[in-house]
Amino acid sequence: MSGTMPTNRIFSGVQPTGNLHLGNYLGAIRNWVRLQHDYETIFCVVDMHAITIKQDPKELKNSIREVAAAYIACGIDPEKSVIFNQSQNPAHAELGWIFN
Repeated sequence: MSGTMPTNRIFSGVQPTGNLHLGNYLGAIRNWVRLQHDYETIFCVVDMHAITIKQDPKELKNSIREVAAAYIACGIDPEKSVIFNQSQNPAHAELGWIFN
């Protein structure tokens, strides 16, 4: 251990299936906006979780963009928080493969 304190980090995400709703906002996103000022925050559009059911690829692509845009519209600041698309990080799928 190097003697430094661990970073306080929050990692969370929303699936891009269906439309975001009031529950997403009240239950998660509203809190994320507040917490991004005090923590290192990483927010993901969990599109790989969305493909556990049949998806129209064109609709899924649009939904991914809509969720990312909603994060920003609700107040997630890309200058303070990392926002990324889960499928763009191959380490997630690789780790899932290892665990399986």
